[in-house]
Amino acid sequence: MSITTSIFFLSFFHPLFFTTLLSVSVTAAATIPKPGPLVTGLIHQDTINLERRRRTSRAAFLRDEIHANMVADDRGQAFLVNISIGRPPVPQLVSIDTSSDLLWVQCRPCANCFRQSTPIFDPSKSSTYMDLPYHSPICPNSLHNKNCYPQNQCIYKESYADGSTTSGNLATEDIVFETSDQGTVTVSSVLFGCGHSNRGRFDGQQSGILGPSAGDKSIVSQLGSRFSYCIGDLFDPHYIHNQLAFGDGVKMEGSSTPFQTFNGFYYVTLLGISLGETRLDIDPTVFQMTESGLGGVIMDSGTTATFLAKDGFIPLSNEIRKLVGGHFRRGIYRPIPGWLCYKGRVNEDLRGFPALTFHFAEGAELVLDTNSLFVQKNQDVFCLAILESNLKSIGSVIGIMAQQHYNVAYDLIEKRVYFQRMDCELLKD
Repeated sequence: MSITTSIFFLSFFHPLFFTTLLSVSVTAAATIPKPGPLVTGLIHQDTINLERRRRTSRAAFLRDEIHANMVADDRGQAFLVNISIGRPPVPQLVSIDTSSDLLWVQCRPCANCFRQSTPIFDPSKSSTYMDLPYHSPICPNSLHNKNCYPQNQCIYKESYADGSTTSGNLATEDIVFETSDQGTVTVSSVLFGCGHSNRGRFDGQQSGILGPSAGDKSIVSQLGSRFSYCIGDLFDPHYIHNQLAFGDGVKMEGSSTPFQTFNGFYYVTLLGISLGETRLDIDPTVFQMTESGLGGVIMDSGTTATFLAKDGFIPLSNEIRKLVGGHFRRGIYRPIPGWLCYKGRVNEDLRGFPALTFHFAEGAELVLDTNSLFVQKNQDVFCLAILESNLKSIGSVIGIMAQQHYNVAYDLIEKRVYFQRMDCELLKD
């Protein structure tokens, strides 16, 4: 899939986290209804019940679940998953990106590598690393000319529209997930990309991507058919209760809506948008995918803010202007001319502002409070965290800011996504 973008998008986000811009190739070598209450009594029983540090085969998890700890990155743009890779295990921080189907990290020897906060993985020092052979049935390059790849290796390459790329070997390795209670769970023979050449604009913290999309290479497919992530505040790197879960035992709770997958993306049916008690005058066909596969609405944990197709964004921005414009002076955020910004502070000046609600098919709702609807860009300027989309292939993207304070769960068999507003601390046993 080839998707183009403009500097307008890339100047707001770190490009890696605007992953709807991804193109992949794999080759061989207001009166003011507030958001509903947080869940106050969820009891979550860990169905793995493993001792800490216990080594466990992958198959054991297909009926259970794995929990991993996540942290907000230092720049307030994405959530990073704590994992370790290899034996002995090497710690890594990988961004969770539901628009990608591959787990990859940077590897030595490194022809081109970006700066990261954890050690770069060296597969030659791991006793459990194994290159995926060229002739493997899960190697996408098996149809190509083997003579071009004399080392019998399965090569991957993924590229981003801003020019960022990663390439290297597809391989299998032990992955250690760091859980929220300071324990670990080890899963053997996980397919991943060992990136020996990685270029682009990265922030120096993450070491790669964990992609839970519905593709064959996805870690979700390897560990079962369900996954969920529960996140708190994107701008609080000290919140310790963000959680990621994989496996067939992951609980599906909250309101739900169907999704369909296309080109590796999770598409949902958005029927409308409300701001407070006002249902915006938006034709639902604005959010529909065409017969040719253009448009539609995707859920994306790898995109920071939300982007709406023009005919959905304009009614929203007009309503925001009516509510905010009479009370605050317009502000300027120079990296993005024309962004809807105002002078003030979100936490102090927007108390009681109407919640925004996304209405999905079959009654599911995603409710955004002021800290999900607006972003504080500097000390005295805040901006609307929903922008007009200029993507040609995908009409609208619901980013990770809109999903704050929710447990979002995907069932790949039933093809449903669940939204449950809650404090993630309540997921602990």
